[in-house]
Amino acid sequence: MDSLAALLLGLVQGLTEFLPVSSSGHLVMAAELLGAQDEGILFEIALHVATLVAVLLFYRTRILELLVGAIGRDAAAWSYIGKLGLATLPAVVAGLTAKDFFESLFDAPWVAGVGLLFTGGVLWTTRKTWANASGAQPSWLQAFLIGCAQVVAIVPGISRSGSTVAAALALGVAPVAAAEFSFLMSVAAIAGAAVLMLPDATAASPEMLRAMAIGGAAALVSGLAALWLFVRLLRSGSFHKFAWYTWAVGAAFLVWVAAR
Repeated sequence: MDSLAALLLGLVQGLTEFLPVSSSGHLVMAAELLGAQDEGILFEIALHVATLVAVLLFYRTRILELLVGAIGRDAAAWSYIGKLGLATLPAVVAGLTAKDFFESLFDAPWVAGVGLLFTGGVLWTTRKTWANASGAQPSWLQAFLIGCAQVVAIVPGISRSGSTVAAALALGVAPVAAAEFSFLMSVAAIAGAAVLMLPDATAASPEMLRAMAIGGAAALVSGLAALWLFVRLLRSGSFHKFAWYTWAVGAAFLVWVAAR
């Protein structure tokens, strides 16, 4: 893989991992356009680790607060951490029990197009739910339901961040608190994806190490920018505008699949 392809794929990963537009679908499309379909498992790991670091940096103050609270046996900190764990559980169960089903969806290109259209519909609902959402953090039941929304996002084309934040807003969690919970919940998901890829990894060549460094750096920087933009749009009530993008891309992709 050349440096330009690594740079562009890293930018795509960082932006689409956090913006509500489905990262898996965009990476596939970008790889097709760049002729970089065989970027390799190590490159994917590098991009996942970079986006994980972006979350840790962006929410470093909150993460440190939770860690200090957990060490000090603070009940509020342990409650929040427990809710994050509960929200992660549905995706873990789904991954273990329906892994083959979800993988089969990636073999049908039209699913990604439909998923993007569905994502647009989900995002559009936040026009009304945003104004009435005021909860400082989700309850235990709300955390579980947000986790169920994350399961739906395993389907290609359905955005994880979009689905979980939209679900949190619908349940009454305030916009910024919804984003924080969604992205802290993603730490386990992103780390888990990277760990699952490790057994398939092989020794990296100098060229691959260069591509990993370039792609990882691009994913880190663009991921931080995407997180900042995501939270800014949530605060302003403009989050739903991403729906127009996902509808346009989803429709265009379905037309391309049909005409192929």
